[in-house]
Amino acid sequence: MEYETNCTQINITKWNALMKGARKCSYKKLVARIKKEIPSLYESLCLNFYNPWEGDCQQTKTHYILVHSGIEYFIRK
Repeated sequence: MEYETNCTQINITKWNALMKGARKCSYKKLVARIKKEIPSLYESLCLNFYNPWEGDCQQTKTHYILVHSGIEYFIRK
């Protein structure tokens, strides 16, 4: 698992490609996995605090998509 990019750093074509086939995923499980495998991302996004966008998190075959502060973070599985 590694952080790849976020929606502010890519164009719409790349975003569409990364979002293709996206389906809901568990925010709680995703955050626990980020805390374990990418602690620097966990700390920098302050994922221990409430996130009103937690219901918008998704996953594809290749990526987890964490939504935080209205920004989509693409994390390669």
